[in-house]
Amino acid sequence: MASQDWFDKDFYAVLGVKKDVSDADLKKTYRKLARQFHPDSNAGDAKAEARFKEISEAYSVLSDKAQRAEYDQVRAMGSGARFTSGGGPNAGFEDVFGGLFNQGRGGARQSYSTGGFEDLLGGMFGGRGGFGTASGGYQGFGGPTRGADVTANTTLDFLTAIRGETVTLQMQNGRDTKVKIPAGVADGQKIRLKGKGQPSPDGGEAGDLVITVTVRKHPTFEREGLNLRVVVPVTFAEAALGATIEVPTLDGGPVKLRVAPGTPSGRVLRVKGRGVTTPKGTGDLLAEVVVAVPSHLTPAAKEALEAFMKAMPQENPREDLLSRGAR
Repeated sequence: MASQDWFDKDFYAVLGVKKDVSDADLKKTYRKLARQFHPDSNAGDAKAEARFKEISEAYSVLSDKAQRAEYDQVRAMGSGARFTSGGGPNAGFEDVFGGLFNQGRGGARQSYSTGGFEDLLGGMFGGRGGFGTASGGYQGFGGPTRGADVTANTTLDFLTAIRGETVTLQMQNGRDTKVKIPAGVADGQKIRLKGKGQPSPDGGEAGDLVITVTVRKHPTFEREGLNLRVVVPVTFAEAALGATIEVPTLDGGPVKLRVAPGTPSGRVLRVKGRGVTTPKGTGDLLAEVVVAVPSHLTPAAKEALEAFMKAMPQENPREDLLSRGAR
C-alpha cells in the first residue's frame, strides 16, 4: 500500500538499477543481491540482515506491475513537495486527505490508491485527474497535458550494437524516423528519445519515443557487461607444456596470449581494453581456455599416449570428488 514511507525510499537505488529496468534484469539483480546478503550466508551480521530486508522490500514493490506504477506516481508527485499534516513528521497521505474532510488522526483510517487520488482531485477541480503533466501540475488545473509515449522495437547485429549506428524506424503513422543507436547498446536495453512521441492534445510537451533493442547473437563472442568472452580451444600438449597462442578480437586482428604450463581447461585469460566501449568505460576480452580432445588417433600417437600414461604417477584425479560425494 502506498504511504508516506515511499517518499523516503528510493527502491531503484536500493537495488542499484535504473528506473526503466526490465523485469528480467530486475529479477537477476535481486537474486544476486539476495544471495549476497541472505542471513544464511551472513550468520550474526545485523547489517547484512537489514540490507536483505531492504532489498526484499524494494523487490516486492518493483516486481509487482501495479505497485510499481503506483510507487512511480507517488514518487513523482512527491518530487517537488512533501505531504505532511499537523499530525507530525510521520503523517501520511491518509492524514492529508483526512484533514480535507475534517477527519483527524483519531478518526476512521482512510486508504487511497493512486487511482483514488486522481478520482478525488479530478472531482474536486472538475477534471479527470492524472499527475505527471508537462507542467508538473494537474490536468485541468496545473497545466497542459503531456503527449503520450510511443514504443518501438529494433533488432541489431552484434557488431552494430557494439559500434553504434543510425537506423531508420517506420513509425505507426507510416513516417520514417532516424534514430542514433549509441555504441555499446545491450540486448533488451531501452533508448528514450525526448519529444519524439505523440504530440500534446492541448499545446503541452510531446511524449517520448522509447525503443527496445534486441541484439542478435555472435557466433564467436558473448557479451558479459562491458566484457567480451570467447572460448579458445588448445591441445593437451599446449595446456600441459605451455604455449603462445593467437586469440581473435572483435575490432581487429588476433592477439597473442601466453598459456602457462599446466593450464587447466576452463581457465580464463584476460586481454585488457579489448571489450565493449561505452561512455561508462571499456571492458576486457576474456579468453576461456578449453582443452580439445582429438576424436581420432594414429597408431603412433596412440602408442605414445599409452607410454605417457604408464610414465605418469598412478593417481586417480576423481578420488577427492568421490570421497566428498560419499559424505
